[in-house]
Amino acid sequence: MLVLPDHEYLKYSGRIDFEDKKAPVFVYAGSYVSIRFSGSCIGVILSNKRSYGSNYVGYILDGVQGKFLLEPDAGDRQGYCLGKNLEPGEHELLLFKRMDACHYFIFQGFELEDGSSVLPPCQLPKRRLEVFGDSVSCGEVSEAVEYAGREDPEHDGEYSNSWYSYSWITARKLNAELHITAQGGAALLDQTGWFCGPDYVGMESIYDKIQYNPQLGALKPWDFDCWKPHVAVVAIGQNDANPENYMAEDYLSEKSQNWRRHYKSFIEKLMDLYPKAHFVLTTTILGHDGSWDRAIDEVCKEIDSRRVYHFLYEKNGCGTPGHIRIPEAEKMAEELSSFIESLGKIWNEV
Repeated sequence: MLVLPDHEYLKYSGRIDFEDKKAPVFVYAGSYVSIRFSGSCIGVILSNKRSYGSNYVGYILDGVQGKFLLEPDAGDRQGYCLGKNLEPGEHELLLFKRMDACHYFIFQGFELEDGSSVLPPCQLPKRRLEVFGDSVSCGEVSEAVEYAGREDPEHDGEYSNSWYSYSWITARKLNAELHITAQGGAALLDQTGWFCGPDYVGMESIYDKIQYNPQLGALKPWDFDCWKPHVAVVAIGQNDANPENYMAEDYLSEKSQNWRRHYKSFIEKLMDLYPKAHFVLTTTILGHDGSWDRAIDEVCKEIDSRRVYHFLYEKNGCGTPGHIRIPEAEKMAEELSSFIESLGKIWNEV
C-alpha cells in the first residue's frame, strides 16, 4: 500500500519544495513529514541528490529515533525499511532531514502493508520559530558527544543531526514549530565563509531560496507568504572570518564597515518580510573573535527597535573550538528559550 506525498493526513513542516506535490523536495535541516498509521510495518521511498558527504536521513518511530544511510547516487525510487513486526495498534513516524544542503532528498511516499490505515494527524504547534544560521544551527557533528569542548573528530556526516541542534531543542522547549534556515559553512556575504567553495555562497543568497545549492541544480525562490515566524533568531557571524578575519584585525576598516552595513540591511529586510515578528541577534558558543558580536550589538543599537534584541550566551564565542555537541546544545537551548520567554507577549498572530 503506497501512501503518496499529497495524502491529506500527512503533516509537513519546514521549507519544503512542493512544486511537484507528489515528489516534494527536502532541502533544509530539520524539515520533516509525519504520519500516523495502523499496521505492522512501514517503509519510505526516496531519491537522493548528493553534493558531498555521506547523507543520512533521520526518523522517530513510536518515540525511538533511528537513521539510515542514503545511497550516494541512488537515482529514483529507492525503498528503505523503517519498521517491521510492529505491535498491533496505532503508530506514529516522523521522517526528518538530519543534514543541510550537502544533499536534497525527494520524498515519494510511505509504504504500508495492505490493510493498513492512515490516521488523522496531530496538529502542529501554534507558536512559530525560525533560525537563520550556519552548521551549529543545523546540528552538525552534534552526536560526537565524546568530543564536547574539543575540536571535531574526523567525520563524513554520520554525527550530524538537526534533532539535537540547539535550534530544534529550543523549539521543543518553547513548543514551537521550527524552520531551520541554516547552512553549514554559511557566512553573511558571498565569497566568504565555507559553503560551496571556491565560489562561496552566503546567507544573503540563501535566505530567500527554497533550493539554493548551485551544485544541485537551478536556484528557486522561497515564497515568504507561505509561513511567517513569531520569533526569528539570526545566528550569523562565525564563518565570516574566512578567508580574512577583518573585523578582528581592524574594526573600523572599510571591509568591517561594509559587513555591518550588509548585516543591518539583512535584518531590515527580514523585518519588512516579517512585520510583526521579534528578532534575536546572536552567534553561538563556538569559538570566534568577540569583534563580530560587538558588530552585531552596534547594528542592533542602530536599528533601535523594540522588535530586535541582541543576545549573548554565557560562554558566547568561547565555549568550544569544535561543533556543539548534544549537552552543549541543551545548555544553549535552555539559555535561549529562557531569554525568548522573558520577552513577554511575543507569540502574537503574524
